[in-house]
Amino acid sequence: MPTLGLEDQIVDRAVYDRTLGRFRDARILLPTFAELADPSLVPSALGASLASVAPDEAHPLNLFRVHWFNGDRDGPVSVPAHIVLGKELTGVEAKIVVALADRFPMVHAHKVLAAYACLAPRVITGQFDPTSNRAVWPSTGNYCRGGVAISRLMGCRGVAVLPEGMSSERFTWLAQWVSDPADIIATPGSESNVKEIYDKCAELSLDPANVIFNQFAELANHLVHYSCTGRALGTVFEHLQGQNPGLSLRAFVSASGSAGTLGAGDYLKENYGAKVVAAEALECPTMLYNGFGEHNIQGIGDKHIPLVHNVYNTDIVTAVSDRATDHLAVLFGSPAGLAYLAQRRRVPQHVMRSFGSLGLSSTCNIVAAIKVAKYLDLGADDVVATVATDGAEMYGSELAKVRARDFPDGFDEVSAAETFGRWVLAAGNDHLLETTRQDRERIFNLGYFTWVEQQGLPVEDFAARREQSFWRDLRAKLPAWDEMIKEFNSRSGVSVP
Repeated sequence: MPTLGLEDQIVDRAVYDRTLGRFRDARILLPTFAELADPSLVPSALGASLASVAPDEAHPLNLFRVHWFNGDRDGPVSVPAHIVLGKELTGVEAKIVVALADRFPMVHAHKVLAAYACLAPRVITGQFDPTSNRAVWPSTGNYCRGGVAISRLMGCRGVAVLPEGMSSERFTWLAQWVSDPADIIATPGSESNVKEIYDKCAELSLDPANVIFNQFAELANHLVHYSCTGRALGTVFEHLQGQNPGLSLRAFVSASGSAGTLGAGDYLKENYGAKVVAAEALECPTMLYNGFGEHNIQGIGDKHIPLVHNVYNTDIVTAVSDRATDHLAVLFGSPAGLAYLAQRRRVPQHVMRSFGSLGLSSTCNIVAAIKVAKYLDLGADDVVATVATDGAEMYGSELAKVRARDFPDGFDEVSAAETFGRWVLAAGNDHLLETTRQDRERIFNLGYFTWVEQQGLPVEDFAARREQSFWRDLRAKLPAWDEMIKEFNSRSGVSVP
């Protein structure tokens, strides 16, 4: 049965006390959700100590770097790292604004934020015992890496469960971070095989020492992106609006994945009027066409509607071909592609220097944003915001396969021009749906088969998510957890270094 992870009281006092002891001995402090949303709230003494810790070091203080406000060097920045893509790269008048998640520590992906949000509440409520439990992190992308990193920083054992067909770079990273090689569990298939991950977790859950943190069902995943990612993107937009007061935030786009990141869209819709846009792979168009299939846009899942997706607040759904993301990743990462973009498209150098921050799902988000800008007929004062979920460093092996398969004679300037024309300039309004109430009902109902019939969630809990009051009421958990984090830190007796 899915665990929603919403308890805000101590469930097991004995576990709580043992956890306090472990954190006291290891000198682990927990950041509050408010501090991750606004790192300026972190005590200055702790910030000074953090400056002596490398961002990718397995050090507990790096929990305080699990936010969007990391700069390229020491210390947080006032505006999250981002790029503004202009018409020369996108072919549309609207500004496509991309927040860069590769500034997150250790995993260089924003899924580490979701992992912290799922584990921290279990720690402070006595539901997870770091002295005996194993944290199991099911994922098709970066969440399992984030979970393994957060587990290690919290002095406990993390287990990654991911499809065997994911990029070799993910497995290489995991091998360097897990405490035991057996803590990397490869399930059959690749990006499109989510149910196989669930099945393995059901098997693992039979051992009470294993605690499953299923990002597709953990509502803390939604909450942390609402409060932290939403605020970060709002800060970026207000920064740009300060330079150009006429700007309007018209849409937020994110591939569905676990749907946690789409929680940022709820924040941006409430505060700036942005439409919420969910993207998926055209090869497996679940939301658009009740479809199925196989794709390789690693990190966006498919074939089910995540429990943490606020479907009734989603305005548009669209699909992007994984051939588009494959080919554009080659374009952005090859000498011929870069030469074409610089010489023929006049893309600014500072934008091209950021192409290393764009993984496959990041490119999917950008193409989806272009499609939305065309559909809405947006102009030069309109902004479409999205996120680059991870960087190109996780996909070298995958792109080698793409080059061998699709460009066996090499990737030259002609290939670059054809790629750009086909996947950017020709991106249109096809495979895009502006959702009616009936559309949202259909998409919502698709989740019934996963969560009620397969995973055993009570139908009342499933259906409650139809109402926007359900999602608004969830937000009371954040200040409640923050008070419990403060109390936990105080009881542990760990002082600011």
